[in-house]
Amino acid sequence: MTRPSGAGDARDPWRAVVTVAQIPDTGLHCDIEADPAARAAMAEAAGLREMPAVHASFDLALTGGGRVHVTGRVQARIGQTCVVTLDPIDSAIDEPVDLMFVPVEQLAQFSRPADDGSDGAAEAAESPEPIENGIIDLGRLATDVLYLAIDPYPRKAGAAFEPQVEAADPEDHPFAALKALRSDADAPAAEKADGRPDGKSEGKSKRT
Repeated sequence: MTRPSGAGDARDPWRAVVTVAQIPDTGLHCDIEADPAARAAMAEAAGLREMPAVHASFDLALTGGGRVHVTGRVQARIGQTCVVTLDPIDSAIDEPVDLMFVPVEQLAQFSRPADDGSDGAAEAAESPEPIENGIIDLGRLATDVLYLAIDPYPRKAGAAFEPQVEAADPEDHPFAALKALRSDADAPAAEKADGRPDGKSEGKSKRT
């Protein structure tokens, strides 16, 4: 009924498949755990240092019309690197799951016009997942939930960015260049005030 959890392909590193037709009327409980190969593949895909443990628990209930209500939790321990100090840090993930799976041909019944004035966030939360080829892949579901829960900018407790403040250079301001130009322009006037014409050396004229 449930294929053992383990490594899949590059797109789906963790797979645990349930056949919908074999779910009892009383429902089905599934506990799955990713093996080392699946964890290594997921850690690489998520840009993590490591992923020591990942497991999930799900309850599947038939709701009629081939639909399946899936609830549960995804829990994991992951190793990341602080974006401020670059120190290794460990994080825990514990995410609830509450989703409806429907046959792919029924998805159109749940679509809504984009301009119907409904709340986009609420609509996204209520959108069902497709049942493809009569199966639900709990490993893929757990992987998606895990990826969305990972903090892309992890920080060590108490770590904060401290901007570098440099002393201002008194010559490095918008009027520095203007000051230099004015100094050059005033030089000939200063020479004339001293009795030295432009382009002529200092000396006494001879009397005839």
